[in-house]
Amino acid sequence: MRKFVYLFHEGQGNMKDLLGGKGANLAEMTRIGLPVPYGFTITTEACNAYYEANKTIPSLVEQQTLEALSRLEEKMGKKLGDPENPFFVSVRSGSVFSMPGMMDTILNLGMNDETVIGLGKLTNNPRFAYDSYRRFIQMFSNVVLEIDTFYFEQLLEEMREQKGYSSDPELTAEDWKEVIAGYKEIVKKHTRKAFPQDPKEQLFLAINAVFNSWNNQRAIVYRRLNKIPDHLGTAVNIQSMVFGNMGSDSGTGVAFTRNPSTGEQKLYGEYLINAQGEDVVAGIRTPQPIATLQNEMPDVYKQFADTCHLLEQHYQEMQDIEFTVERGQLFILQTRNGKRTAQAAIRIAVEMVDAGIINKKTALLRVDPDQLNQLLHRRIDDSTQKAILAKGLPASPGAATGQVVFDADEAEQLANEGKKVILVRPETTPDDIHGIVASQAILTSRGGMTSHAAVVARGMGKACICGCEAIKIDLRAKQFVVDETVVHYGDIITIDGSTGEIIIGEVPMIDPELSDEFQRLLAWADEERKLGVRANADNPEDAKKAFEFGAGGIGLCRTEHMFMDIKRIPIVQKMILAENSRERMEVLEQLLPMQQGDFEGIFEAMQGYPVTVRLLDPPLHEFLPHKEELLVEVTKLQILNPQSKELKKKEQLLKKVRQLDEYNPMLGLRGCRLGMMYPEIYEMQAKAIFYACAKLAEREIEVQPEIMIPLVGHVNELKQMRQVVIDAANYVQEETGKAIAYTVGTMIEIPRAALTADQIAEEADFFSFGTNDLTQTTFGYSRDDAEGKFLQAYIENKVLPENPFAVLDQNGVGKLVETGVKLGRTTKPKLKTGICGEHGGEKSSIEFCYKIGLDYVSCSPYRVPLARLAAAQATIRHELNKEEVYTTA
Repeated sequence: MRKFVYLFHEGQGNMKDLLGGKGANLAEMTRIGLPVPYGFTITTEACNAYYEANKTIPSLVEQQTLEALSRLEEKMGKKLGDPENPFFVSVRSGSVFSMPGMMDTILNLGMNDETVIGLGKLTNNPRFAYDSYRRFIQMFSNVVLEIDTFYFEQLLEEMREQKGYSSDPELTAEDWKEVIAGYKEIVKKHTRKAFPQDPKEQLFLAINAVFNSWNNQRAIVYRRLNKIPDHLGTAVNIQSMVFGNMGSDSGTGVAFTRNPSTGEQKLYGEYLINAQGEDVVAGIRTPQPIATLQNEMPDVYKQFADTCHLLEQHYQEMQDIEFTVERGQLFILQTRNGKRTAQAAIRIAVEMVDAGIINKKTALLRVDPDQLNQLLHRRIDDSTQKAILAKGLPASPGAATGQVVFDADEAEQLANEGKKVILVRPETTPDDIHGIVASQAILTSRGGMTSHAAVVARGMGKACICGCEAIKIDLRAKQFVVDETVVHYGDIITIDGSTGEIIIGEVPMIDPELSDEFQRLLAWADEERKLGVRANADNPEDAKKAFEFGAGGIGLCRTEHMFMDIKRIPIVQKMILAENSRERMEVLEQLLPMQQGDFEGIFEAMQGYPVTVRLLDPPLHEFLPHKEELLVEVTKLQILNPQSKELKKKEQLLKKVRQLDEYNPMLGLRGCRLGMMYPEIYEMQAKAIFYACAKLAEREIEVQPEIMIPLVGHVNELKQMRQVVIDAANYVQEETGKAIAYTVGTMIEIPRAALTADQIAEEADFFSFGTNDLTQTTFGYSRDDAEGKFLQAYIENKVLPENPFAVLDQNGVGKLVETGVKLGRTTKPKLKTGICGEHGGEKSSIEFCYKIGLDYVSCSPYRVPLARLAAAQATIRHELNKEEVYTTA
């Protein structure tokens, strides 16, 4: 018989795919003897069976659940729904990967009008019993019956005001009875049914809700953002309740075994006395730092600290632990690998190697390459005078400036319009995920370091400040107030997630500094990786930055970017407007020393590493004014000043723009076709490169120029353009007397080039795959049009798994790259190959490049550290997969 339900002692930590991350960890903690409240897990396979049965719990799942419940009741000596000796459980979702978008926890399930009385008698604390009952009604109604929490909170607030109370603990048992009666009326009004009293009905409704939450909107968004497969399903964890709200000797908390922001080896977290678990993360009460628990409950604190050390040693990873203290007794509710910032991830990985807990390969696999971007962004310049408005908890490091918005939908809308926004909320919920994604940073007035906003922001690498009680937010008026200062919707603020400071206006930022741990980790990556990493850089400044970040050369230097300088544009336009080759050569003579200076700076910055220079690629009309704008200007001049020299000049320019006008410029006169029609342009560029090499040779500076001919589709194009380069090299060598070593290759960016790569390799010393254009020409998509009009809908509707311009399409575009490499190397076995599109800085694309045998990837300078780490991870996974390396998701 297929097994869908496992008691905690029947599972273990390596069963994550079946039991979910939470269930597997509960089983493992039970196995190693920790004080875990007992329970059972309904598997992820049961979730998939639920959907296969048209969202109905299969009878076998129901039967096994009831059997497990019976064994649980037997072990606890209590019964669900028994008025004399009641038993209560919590219900939690638990997917394979931690997902904030999943169903919220339900506590105290089994509460009804009878069991609440029994609990009051057993604990001799009716107030506690009725408080627990009202919590259950509110949670269950919101999570399962889908009634907005607002209605319950509104009623509770009215009750507090009516009674003159300032906080919930002041309410008596009789007060809670009134609240419960009101809550039941809310349920009846919204569902037209009474609140369910049968505990088993409550249980199966809750299980349904967990399974349904797997496909709620916020979970779908989170899976898409984090590339989590849809077919995994979620498990359900049913666990015996322990109560943290039984008085001053009880409490609940969340803690990390190390600081998730900095990585410091010190317990980090928060707790609340006389509270239940959700109170800590909901942001309703501001919790206390975990260190103060040592004074409140010294024995419990010592036991907890010892347990944290044991769990970290056992899992060989920083742990995020939920705990409850019931009448002085500690219970561990959950442990999982803790989410952390990139800074913390690196420090923890390196320190664990130093401590002998893990090896270097494991440390490299522990850091997500995508996270490294967090370390490469700017921070606030400390030397600047700052108008500090208020200070909250520094929940996620980094700094950001933006317009204040108070609604997630508004944040998304303004971000889509290109505006930078900061989302300001009392607290965030999983429903705000799209607004958090769109925002530069998040600021909340409630909640602590482990609140929803803090955890999600850290995971995304966004700056976040939580629990800033000094700001009074008015969502209706779209403003917040600090003392007498009012900050309105749309006003600019800056927040520093490292200090918790909120600053009025924009503040200067400075570039980041890389820690010693970061440098050590990247040095380990360089020891492991087989794939070279270069950078795309078009000027000396970018080349220097790339070198600082550890690039082993430049894989793409786009020479057209050198022409975009405002001082050079008029000269370039003269070149384009030239009537014949002689006129054009005169203008090119002016451009040559400018280009030579650029190349000298770039070659010098790279200190002997190879530099691949792509000769001019885009259509010439890109250097000219827009046709429509020119037409308007000409028409005005014809009316207002028909005899002017300006009119004649503009008319000539318009005539040339019309001549160069193309129906589809991307597939028109650009790339090597431009060089074929105007070889003097490529000749000038090649001479500029070789003059720069000769100049640096005089200073004994080593240079490795690689000259790349773009957009080749036929070997004959490359043959002719190669000869232009060779002739230019010979000319400069003869003139300067300097022998220059160089290579000539091509960019493979249209399908025909990949399919005839064996022929093209006869004339090429190297191939560089331009995967941006190769993706456009393979899919038949114009990137700008696709991303603006239909691509997002394709991804949301699962027509495409990813944006192919961000993540390499391995089945289509990747197959062409692989074919090009194989064919090219049949002609030249040692042919050097690499890619230089945006995909060169994306981790899964880098892994693909390693697998098909490329020599290097090239990406933007700021993504070089990411690429170095991703290349090392690819090597470890594919070449050393027989070695036992403990790794976690």
